[in-house]
Amino acid sequence: MHESILFEGRPEKGSRTNAEERCYEFLESVSVPFTRVDHYIAMTIEDLHDAEAVLGCAIAKNLFLTNRQQTDFYLLIMPGNKPFKTKYLSAQLGCSRLSFASEEHLTSLLGVKSGSATLLGLMNDKDKKVQLVFDKELLQEPMFGCHPCMNTSSIAFKTSEIFEKILPALGIDYKAVELPWEFE
Repeated sequence: MHESILFEGRPEKGSRTNAEERCYEFLESVSVPFTRVDHYIAMTIEDLHDAEAVLGCAIAKNLFLTNRQQTDFYLLIMPGNKPFKTKYLSAQLGCSRLSFASEEHLTSLLGVKSGSATLLGLMNDKDKKVQLVFDKELLQEPMFGCHPCMNTSSIAFKTSEIFEKILPALGIDYKAVELPWEFE
């Protein structure tokens, strides 16, 4: 069994992938303090329960979606344990036929691989092709948990830092939606 340890800030420089290193550099450049836990590869929210316990907050579910024509892309960030149905999101975004975007689009637009989609991947979207969408419920949480562009670590910082520092530094806006816990 692997014991999870809580760390303050980044690991030693040069010890991680380029994508992960860039996340830490970005967070430092905008003065966002964070805690971190390293863990085994996490492909699902269920794989993150131990990391959540160590971080003291839930890790957000990040879904990378596209329209049928694959011309509009969305990063939906929602509570990890909340179920998801595209029809509820499609109606609020005013688009039809949302589906999961391909790994090729995930890599080319957010610079990450499957299982590592994250808010911080938006720093790689230089052309601003990805629309950020938050479930309103998540915005009420005091702390925000996500991957640093690699699903072998998770970090946590104050949710307010997203709106006060991260999004302004990236020059992006977001849309808030209300997604149901139960479906009709």
